[in-house]
Amino acid sequence: MAAIHSSDLFAAGTFCWRLPNSVRDGLLDLGVIVRFQAGHTLIRQGDEDRLVFILLKSVVKVTARTENGAEALLAVRVSGDVVGEMAALGQTSRSASVTTCGESIIAVVKGPVFVDFMARQAAVGVALSQLIGDRLRWANQRRLEFAGYSADVCLARLLLALSNRHGIRTREGLDIGVVLTQVELGGLIGAREGTIQKAMRGLRNKGLVRHLQQRIVITDVRGLARFAELDPD
Repeated sequence: MAAIHSSDLFAAGTFCWRLPNSVRDGLLDLGVIVRFQAGHTLIRQGDEDRLVFILLKSVVKVTARTENGAEALLAVRVSGDVVGEMAALGQTSRSASVTTCGESIIAVVKGPVFVDFMARQAAVGVALSQLIGDRLRWANQRRLEFAGYSADVCLARLLLALSNRHGIRTREGLDIGVVLTQVELGGLIGAREGTIQKAMRGLRNKGLVRHLQQRIVITDVRGLARFAELDPD
């Protein structure tokens, strides 16, 4: 494949962004570039395959089913992120499912090839360690917010966190960058759909957010930050 020469092509903090250009290009050269349509299941919870997926131009949802059959949204991953690496490293079954949110371009690397490359390139292991640390901090922050804030404040904080990672500036305001249902938003902050509906309605009535064709746009970032009890700067 043609080399990808700049980390600027990927969101800050993602796996590809963290890698030196030569290391990233070498890893991508080991994979097969595949286009997937929206709604394609890359990884299915419980499966035993070892493929690793490097998102070149993609947004995916990471979900898992609980013992009672309910599905929970665990995370959103975007261009530059890697998914599926934990099963390749740990030789375990898939702990969650991963589904594309839109048309995607993804490098698919065989698990043993990925692990072998990581063993030869220390930068890959460093990038993964940093990434895992960031993911743990994200999860811990959400848990702290569940315990310490009301649902509407948790929702405001979540929207700001998503927009900080994935946001897109538009004429209407700051699009959070990912399409999520109210059920999925609730899954990320541990709230029921009815609670999220009420919280979202309150934020709209305050002029802080808008719903535009299934997308959520923050119309007053500073105002939403103040509502979320965060530093507006």
